[in-house]
Amino acid sequence: MSQAKTGILLANLGTPEAPTPAAVKRYLRQFLSDSRVVDTPRLLWWPLLRGVILPIRSPRVAKLYQSVWMEEGSPLMVYSRRQEKALAARLPDMPVALGMSYGKPSLESAVDALLAQDVDHIVVLALYPQYSCSTVAAVWDELARILATRRRIPGVTFIRDYAEDELYISALVSSARASFAKHGEPDLLLLSYHGIPQRYADEGDDYPQRCRDTTRELVSALGLPPEKVMMTFQSRFGREPWLTPYTDETLKMLGEKGVKHVQVMSPGFSADCLETLEEIAVQNREFFLEAGGEKYEYIPALNDSPEHIEMMAALVTASR
Repeated sequence: MSQAKTGILLANLGTPEAPTPAAVKRYLRQFLSDSRVVDTPRLLWWPLLRGVILPIRSPRVAKLYQSVWMEEGSPLMVYSRRQEKALAARLPDMPVALGMSYGKPSLESAVDALLAQDVDHIVVLALYPQYSCSTVAAVWDELARILATRRRIPGVTFIRDYAEDELYISALVSSARASFAKHGEPDLLLLSYHGIPQRYADEGDDYPQRCRDTTRELVSALGLPPEKVMMTFQSRFGREPWLTPYTDETLKMLGEKGVKHVQVMSPGFSADCLETLEEIAVQNREFFLEAGGEKYEYIPALNDSPEHIEMMAALVTASR
């Protein structure tokens, strides 16, 4: 019997194609229309989204994107493409395709690219270390929708998450230690994860627990005392309560309390993007320094570091 040909689908959230209000509006319309992201009843949500949120938010978000845009494009896309290329070089016998839940390249184009190479099994690696219904489940939903239109579907292995994976934790440890070596060990290491509405957790999303799992393993591997580490949640949107404590409010509080040196890491982001490069590295730095802090460093995401690519290779080969 011939061996199955396996392809790898790398999935991430997505990004506008340009740092312009029009491109940002297109992207946000698709992103915020997904009921996995915002589950407000459509009759209430769509008039608010199209009539108020998109017209007001798009120009503002476009300016933020302009501040972090790289020569080759959006940071998330630049790093994701580098990850795709590095993983393909690391696993030459397994075709690799990148697909985004929102924007381009779409998940459908990635699936088509793999099927065009005659793969009969796809390993799906959604690059969200901690499962959430608003991220990983959105990839699952779209994949099911795509395959529902096909006569012949491949075998699929879906990696739900990798919050406690040994190589993932090891890569985070290396990243943190490199920052400590460069800037000195901080008074406090702040681990900032993307937030979700508290209600999603109350309804069964185990995302907060998966964040705690990563934090526990990382703190243990770093050998830091518990009082030198805090876990917070960033990027809240809308008026309902999100997971707490909030990153921005915590950093203001730390500055006011006399903490002098903080380093911030965002372990839930596999690639640097607007939420890390602008919100954490710039906005939250200002909050901390203005409140009385003295030294603040952002520890970059794992991006296309060799240890990160090795982790991806190990995850997908174990699942093929």
